[in-house]
Amino acid sequence: MSGPVVVGVDGSESSLTAVDVAAREAALRGVGLRLVHAFGWPSVHTPLKTPPWSATGVREMVDGTLADAELRARAIAPDVEIAREVVVGEPVMVLELETRTASLAVVGSRGLNRFGRLLLGSTAGHLAAHGRCPVLVMRGRPEPTGPVLLAVDGAPRSAAAVEFAFAYASLHGTALRALHAWNTHTERSYGAPGDPPFVTYDEDRLRDEEERLLAEAISGMTEKYPDVEVERRLVRGRIRHSVIEATAGAGVVVVGARGRGGFTGLRLGSVSQAVLHHAQCPVAVVRAEEE
Repeated sequence: MSGPVVVGVDGSESSLTAVDVAAREAALRGVGLRLVHAFGWPSVHTPLKTPPWSATGVREMVDGTLADAELRARAIAPDVEIAREVVVGEPVMVLELETRTASLAVVGSRGLNRFGRLLLGSTAGHLAAHGRCPVLVMRGRPEPTGPVLLAVDGAPRSAAAVEFAFAYASLHGTALRALHAWNTHTERSYGAPGDPPFVTYDEDRLRDEEERLLAEAISGMTEKYPDVEVERRLVRGRIRHSVIEATAGAGVVVVGARGRGGFTGLRLGSVSQAVLHHAQCPVAVVRAEEE
């Protein structure tokens, strides 16, 4: 997709970090940048039939927020075409609509609501579950460095996440670590506990199967992106814990979204949700192709 990089701007420190990253991504991808401020109604006490930004001081506040964001973006990516947009609507819906024509959406993990209080990631969580393009959520430690961490589950729906991770690593000139966590639980479940006690398994055979699954998940990508150095890492343990722990040494972690279903939990899966809440680096959630 050659659409612009879109970033949600609300003046919070988290969103300004997202602006910086979005500007760099737009420059690397050779696309435009859209700075979007969603103005939820009613944001202020204004007369009926009056646009919300026409109240005294509100338009100046919104314009100032976007102007500051644009200055930051231009300092980082002076050659990128930048558009500013104020849209009336709740942030979750406005940004979801923006993802339909974007190549990447970047958001902070926390934002401000209409009363200036912090929101606990509601916009980021909704967008990660329902966005139509890859969504990069800025969270974790400041200025993270390290390889791209790809959480591999081997499911066909994760192909889009695998492709995105390799393309991202190639674009940024960094290595890629493909991580697959496994245990001897009888069902492959993201929420499964570790190995159940008092059960005997052919562990060598199981490990060989998991190694084959990991290799097959990234097959073809090494040929398509020969410049990307790949480390395959097979970890036995609880899946969510293993992925979250690995984010401590990553520059970004890439996880998949199922792409179907009407509820946030069904669309993301428990690993993606856990990573969004606990990762120590930015999280890229990549939607599976619709069937």
